Amino acid sequence: MAKPIDRHELQDLVAHGATLVEVLKAEEYREEHLPGALNIPLAQINLDTVKILDPARPVIVYCWDSA
Repeated sequence: MAKPIDRHELQDLVAHGATLVEVLKAEEYREEHLPGALNIPLAQINLDTVKILDPARPVIVYCWDSA
């Protein structure tokens, strides 16, 4: 189930093996993303694209919005 987390929870989850997924377009991902994050653009998320994720690890989905 999705839930908001703060940066301390994020750091702890990543330190314990969570996967980071950036959902912005590939061009924006190339400009800047968190270290180690995978890029799966939101418009492309489906059963095939998420097969790269390990179901045994937590997944943290994020996007950067400068607005």
